[in-house]
Amino acid sequence: MASAVCVLLGETVKGVLHFDQQGDVINVKGEVTGLTPGDHGFHVHEFGDYTNGCMSAGPHFNPTAVEHGGPTDEVRHVGDLGNIVANESGVATVDIKDCLLSLSGVNGIIGRTVVVHADPDDFGKGGHELSKVTGNAGARVACGIIGIGK
Repeated sequence: MASAVCVLLGETVKGVLHFDQQGDVINVKGEVTGLTPGDHGFHVHEFGDYTNGCMSAGPHFNPTAVEHGGPTDEVRHVGDLGNIVANESGVATVDIKDCLLSLSGVNGIIGRTVVVHADPDDFGKGGHELSKVTGNAGARVACGIIGIGK
């Protein structure tokens, strides 16, 4: 089994995520704190660059050049992982299984960035001009570069 880790840092939002690959499935588990209650867009972005904060991460990781979608949609960016949900205390428990992400190869995420957004991801169905690109998920409230785990 291969693994990776990501430490999320933002002004008030923090978290740690673990990625474990078993065959074609990656399990993403962890906890994110300091969020406002409710849904928050959760994506892997293209670059592992923090020179200008979370903005340096670039767009969603999208090696197949398709439209944005939800995690269960047939057409979606590889990095489209949907929403995480923060409880009334601002804590989101992350437990996602995904079969498009990989720790190596064309869909490899090592060295890329996880971004947590301020608003919910509308899965490309919100009718906003940004829906088909970003899910209209709003500002980047925390991010972290995905590194090789032990």
